[in-house]
Formats: sequence, C-alpha cells, structure tokens
Amino acid sequence: MDSTLIEQLGDLCARARAAARALAPIGRDRKDRALRAIAEGLRAAAARPSAVLDANAEDLAAARAAGLSPAMVDRLALDEGRLGAIADAVLEIAAFDDPVGEILGMKRRPNGILIGQTRIPLGVIAMIYEARPNVTVDAAALCLKSGNAVLLRGGKEAARSNAALGVLVRDAIASAGLPADAVQIVPPGGREETKLLVGMTGKIDLVIPRGGEGLIRFVAEHARVPVIQHYKGVCHLYVDASADLDMALRLVENGKLTRPGVCNALECVLVHRDVAAAFLPRLAPLMRDAGLEVRGDAETVSLLPAAKPAAPEDYGCEFLAPILASRVVGSLDDALDHIARYGSNHTEAICTTHHDRAQRFLREVDASCVLVNASTRFNDGGELGLGAEIGISTTKLHAYGPMGLESLTALKWIVYGDGQTR
Repeated sequence: MDSTLIEQLGDLCARARAAARALAPIGRDRKDRALRAIAEGLRAAAARPSAVLDANAEDLAAARAAGLSPAMVDRLALDEGRLGAIADAVLEIAAFDDPVGEILGMKRRPNGILIGQTRIPLGVIAMIYEARPNVTVDAAALCLKSGNAVLLRGGKEAARSNAALGVLVRDAIASAGLPADAVQIVPPGGREETKLLVGMTGKIDLVIPRGGEGLIRFVAEHARVPVIQHYKGVCHLYVDASADLDMALRLVENGKLTRPGVCNALECVLVHRDVAAAFLPRLAPLMRDAGLEVRGDAETVSLLPAAKPAAPEDYGCEFLAPILASRVVGSLDDALDHIARYGSNHTEAICTTHHDRAQRFLREVDASCVLVNASTRFNDGGELGLGAEIGISTTKLHAYGPMGLESLTALKWIVYGDGQTR
C-alpha cells in the first residue's frame, strides 16, 4: 500500500476528528445558518454558468463514453430541478429539531442522584457510495445537523460533481463560522483504498456504505470499525384471503412499477389460495401494458398463463427490474415462513381487512419496516417523516430502517448528584 495514501487518509481523519470535536457543542442556530447557506449555494449553482453543472456535464460525457447504462446516467445527472430539490431537502433538515442535547428519561434514584440520558453526535462518519451526487449533499447536511464530521467517498463516475459540490458545501459551512473540515471529499479509488479507509480504527466511528450488494459486502467484510449494513431489498406483499383485491392490485403496481430499481420496490407477491383465482389474472393487464414479467410457481402459472415458471433462485432475488416473483400460499403461516426464509429484513407488507391477521403480521415479521395495506415504497426517510435519509439499515445495531438525524446520535448517561458516594 502506498505510504503517501496512508498519510493522506490519516490526515483527512485527523482533520475530521478535530472538526467533530469543535462541532459537537455548537447550537442549532449556527448549524441551521450553515444549512441555509448550502441551500442558497445550490440554488445559485442551478443557473449556468455553474461549476457544479459544468463538472456534472463532464461526468455525464465520460459516463456515456464508457457505456454506462441509461439508469446509471440518469442517477448521475444534475439540472436546475434536481439541484432545487436537493436544496429543498437541505432546508427540510434545517427545519427539524436538533437532536443533539435532547434529555431523555430523567429520574431520581433512592439515594437522591438524578439520572438520565442525553443525545450526542457519533463523531466521524465515513460515507462510501456510488454514482449519486445528491448523496454528497444529503449526507453532509444530515451529519452537520447532528453534529458529526463526515468523510464522503463517492464513486469515480461522479468524481467531478462530488468535488464541486464539496467545495460548495465547505464554503457554505465556513461562511457560517463552522469548521469546513466537518465535510471532506475523499478522492475515489479502488478496493484497496476502500479497505484502508474502513480499517481506520480509532479515527472513524461509523461507516455507512450505500450502493450495490457487492460494495456493501466488501465494506462489511474488511471493516475494522462499525458498519451500517443493507445488502439488498427483497420486499414482499402478502395478499390475504380477506384482502380488498382492487387495493392489492394498486399495491403491486405502485410497489413494483413506479421505480423498479430502488431498494424498497416490491420483488415478490404471496397470494392466499382462496383468492388466487380472483387476484392473479388481474396482473395480466400490467404484463401486457406496463411490461411486467411475472415468475411464479405452478399454481401461479396455471391461473396466469402469461407468467413464466419461477426458478428456485427467483425467490429471494432482488430483481431491480419490472420482474415480480409470485407464489400461492395456503395460510398466513405459510406466508410468514416464506418471508422468514427469503426476506432481507428490509420491507414487508400485508393486504388484509382482517385486524387480527394484520396485527400478527406486524408482530411476527422481522423487517425494518412492516406495512398494513400500504405500498412497500413508503419505507423511505422522506415518506416516514425523517427528511433526507443517510441510508437504510437492515441490521439492528445501532439503527433499524431509514436513518435520519436521531440515528446519527448516541445516548450517554448523565448524573446529577449532591455529594453522594457509593
């Protein structure tokens, strides 16, 4: 490993640690002033000439020349509307209460001491993500508001855009009198550089990878610091025997077809045998008119002839495409067993009019978000009222589900005494 690179990353971490210490006690007003300055900078950058748009145009040209998929190119693209939307998200974060310093659970012990907990920043967070320049700003804003310093290592596809956005964010932070090193752009590199970064024990407090399963598994396997993991989103909808079938069809269409390539998209529908003959043929128009492909078990194919026979690997697969696995089940228990075996702890939904079954589904399904009569697409920080999210955790330490401001804090115990000794 190049010793120069080790020194560079060590220097970034040291500067971030110093910035995190300076940022931790700063109150809401100054942090919100910096966030508003970031939003103003983004709105100014939406008009040409703009360093951000020029950098993004170079990234887009390189991506097209390299043959990146249209979906990847679309994720890379910035324009006036998208920069405005990012600015709106920053202002939404500014409008939220500051979690840092919140006091919880104060109570007096028999010996007279008063104990409770208070929220504190985590410290230094490393974000490792792929070709989404909006993540650069979202992560910076969330970390700033929660009092954390952040190291942002985006993919090489968005290197120019991320660098330009980093300059904009750092300038805005400095204009508010806060340490610019609270946000730093780590130059993109290969797997060895990533391995080195996630091994910075004592210098980084948390790593949050966002991207494909390969990236997240690599980070989790090589990290020596805590990692928020989210490998994939294998999301199910169980259509109960009591379901409103018109509603169930809407949930399938919204969950699968609005944005097939996102992690909260529906990937498998489980249909109770009592309603399978009435429900599954309703998918035919979606297959004919919207390009949906259904891969089902033998009962599905017999009731929906346009469906293809499912291979064993289709269950538990994150298609990220307009492809939907289907299985006919005999009971809620069968549906719960299927989800326990093939789910990814991300998002699971039930369509039912039966209260007890709905409550049982909520209790027994292990996922970061469980829904009754609602689309899986609602497992999103914005939709759940968190504002922009820094990621979705499908593990339970220390967060589960979309991570907003509170998930970027920890709780420490505080004790008020009057000379008590033990």
